[in-house]
Amino acid sequence: MKNIPLLLMGCGGVGRQLLQHIVSCRSLHAQQGVHLRVIGVCDSKSLVFASDVITRELNDQTLYEVCRVKSNGSSLSALGELGECIVYGNSESKRKVMDIAALLGKATGLAFVDCSASSETIGVLNQVVDMGCCVVLANKKPLTSIMEDYDKLVSYPRRIRHESTVGAGLPVIASLNRLLSSGDPVHRIIGSLSGTLGYVMSEVEDGKPLSEVVKAAKNLGFTEPDPRDDLSGMDVARKALILARLLGRRINLDDIKIESLYPDEMGPDAMSVEEFLASGIVSLDNDVQERVKKALLNGKVLRYVCVIEGSRCEVGIQELPKDSPLGRLRGSDNVLEIYSRCYNKQPLVIQGAGAGNDTTAAGVLADILDIQDLFP
Repeated sequence: MKNIPLLLMGCGGVGRQLLQHIVSCRSLHAQQGVHLRVIGVCDSKSLVFASDVITRELNDQTLYEVCRVKSNGSSLSALGELGECIVYGNSESKRKVMDIAALLGKATGLAFVDCSASSETIGVLNQVVDMGCCVVLANKKPLTSIMEDYDKLVSYPRRIRHESTVGAGLPVIASLNRLLSSGDPVHRIIGSLSGTLGYVMSEVEDGKPLSEVVKAAKNLGFTEPDPRDDLSGMDVARKALILARLLGRRINLDDIKIESLYPDEMGPDAMSVEEFLASGIVSLDNDVQERVKKALLNGKVLRYVCVIEGSRCEVGIQELPKDSPLGRLRGSDNVLEIYSRCYNKQPLVIQGAGAGNDTTAAGVLADILDIQDLFP
């Protein structure tokens, strides 16, 4: 049986779902000759780890308890002492994480799995890659930091996987890597990479006011607690940056032209979420409806997309043909069109659910299994 020790950073929705996937797939993985040995889990305040990280692990009962505590909004420190595991507070947890990485990195190997949404993991990840550890990411921020951080993370390409940073569980990164490694140059990417904005744009296409669509999306759980986190386009820009860097573009987030769906005077520093939803966004309805009508007169539809072509990398609303894969998009699916030498006139199209904890966690789990050959 091949054992893969892993340490999970981040116990939000995706992290908890990953732990549940790991437990529920025990018998399947046993048939495949693989055992995922969770030796530690940490959040922003605490670290819980096995008493002996070389021979022991957090058992499945403990993993379920971790999920229960975190789903209640508590810190891992609320676990106390649980059998064969130890809990460290924030002041000591980072040092202990580095100790574990140094102990296991070059001995048995260790996979650092980042399911957080924090930039604070960047420093840790940059250090552990030099210790022989593997890195699996759902967190986009380490890959969209400055180029120096990015170069360090990808300096050992066999030891990093990040499929779930773009398109949740869709095979976007793997497909691009296969094209590039086969010598098929990618010259254009255009895609709808936000399930929230995909839903919003397809609903306003039907004549519904933007304000009503956003409120409905929030009630359905499609948006962040503050919908402006989605409407700003920043999440799409991070995904575009990851794809652009994968194509060899040495650019930063500031180099991307980003169209926000609301003006600066309606930003979080200027008005509360309640004010934005009650009065702010209503004033944007007419402008969006006019853009929809104009597109329809041109036989096109509006989609919020990222475009990467040559030196161009931007995200925002574009008029697109109705009969294109992006033009036919409805609901919250993600769609990506990839143009290369082999896929020139007819692009390679990747479409499917591009959001959700379950889908994202499944993509992370597949990435962990994809690096199993690096472990003894």
